[in-house]
Amino acid sequence: MPLPIFSSRLQSSSSSSSSSSSRSYLPRPKPRIDPTLTLIPGLSNDVARLILSFIPYPHIPRLKSTSKSWYAFLSSKTLISLRRRHDNRHRLSHLLCVFPQDPSISPPLLFDPITLSWRPLPLMPCNPHVYGLCNFAAVGVGSDLYVLGGSAFDTRSYPLDRPLPSSSVFRYSFVKMAWERLAPMLSPRGSFACAAIGGDRIVVAGGGSRHSLFGAAGSRMSSVEVYDVARDEWREMDELPRFRAGCVGFVVEEGEREFWVMGGYCGSRTVSGVLPVDEYCNDAAVMNLDGDEKWRLVGDMWGEGESPKLGKIVAVESVFYMLDKEWILRYEMGSNRWVKESSVPKKAHFDKPVGFVAVNGELHVMILLDGYNLMETRHTRQRSNAGCLMIHVYDPRKRTWRSVVAKPPFNHQLDFRTTRRRDQRSFLRQPLRVLLLRTGSTLPKLSI
Repeated sequence: MPLPIFSSRLQSSSSSSSSSSSRSYLPRPKPRIDPTLTLIPGLSNDVARLILSFIPYPHIPRLKSTSKSWYAFLSSKTLISLRRRHDNRHRLSHLLCVFPQDPSISPPLLFDPITLSWRPLPLMPCNPHVYGLCNFAAVGVGSDLYVLGGSAFDTRSYPLDRPLPSSSVFRYSFVKMAWERLAPMLSPRGSFACAAIGGDRIVVAGGGSRHSLFGAAGSRMSSVEVYDVARDEWREMDELPRFRAGCVGFVVEEGEREFWVMGGYCGSRTVSGVLPVDEYCNDAAVMNLDGDEKWRLVGDMWGEGESPKLGKIVAVESVFYMLDKEWILRYEMGSNRWVKESSVPKKAHFDKPVGFVAVNGELHVMILLDGYNLMETRHTRQRSNAGCLMIHVYDPRKRTWRSVVAKPPFNHQLDFRTTRRRDQRSFLRQPLRVLLLRTGSTLPKLSI
């Protein structure tokens, strides 16, 4: 992969973050709203602003060029406040935030699964010495999107082909439309569990240095930290009972709030003394967030004679679901067992990238069909289109499926290994709930 060099967007790496920790990356100033400008002829501006506030977020950038008054209003904080005010009566659709590649060289994309529309976000600030960022976490709090940690290559390290974990933390504000660097994590990490606690904290647990280019390698860790959004500070918490990486994290808010860490790999062994193989975790670790913040282990989740499944896990209203090939499994807390919930209506070729995410209380199975082939000739590439994104949607309440097909605006393979989600409700009124989808890019869920 060529080294990305953008001299106007330099950021320091995790090892030299102190030199640019206070740097912000701001776009051009937004015009002020002139109250005398008419938004929609024949209507008062109050009524016109209310109408425009219900425009799906991905369409807003294209509509800004309609007039100066529209550009000023659609770039203002007034739009956000209106969407927040009317969110309870008119619920807007959710958005997915897709990170097709390293967000410092390929812009993240917002996708509306209702209107099937896309909108690119600005590039994340980059470092000319660091490239190939993957296995990072994305989570939403308030009106901001946070990108934390990950694993990348650093041209200043030796050997050059050894990936290093990152402690960097970036925040994208949908009010300022800009990225900024925040206080780094106390321990660099990638492939870790991450979740938002309410609207004021972010907790991370476990992780390591694994990179998507290497099947079974890298370090593992057990440290846990919590980030205070208001103070921009990290604090250590009680460590996990054992090393764990490649895991996912959820906050369950029924009764006392609990932070669940599930899945992942905790150890490794070698085949014939050469080939490294992961030892996967069959249990979960749970921390009581409203009590003593201590961990308890939830034992083996598989019955006698069952082979452990290693699928992607998401949560819907404190219920956990796993995608294992064509099957959706549901976790029963009472019996500590995974049971079959449903099967994907159309069995896909599971050598293709598959994503699994929960949006609007529904499960989305995302499959990229007819992906872009880098081995094709130039003449063939000109005739072929980018891969279609097939989305199978399952409603756990009705136990029904529906399918939609979208056309991604990029011409390369989409890897869901670190994918997340984010809502579009009333312009980020609620904290963004972002999940890791274990398969290489990133999808957060936004509330815009």
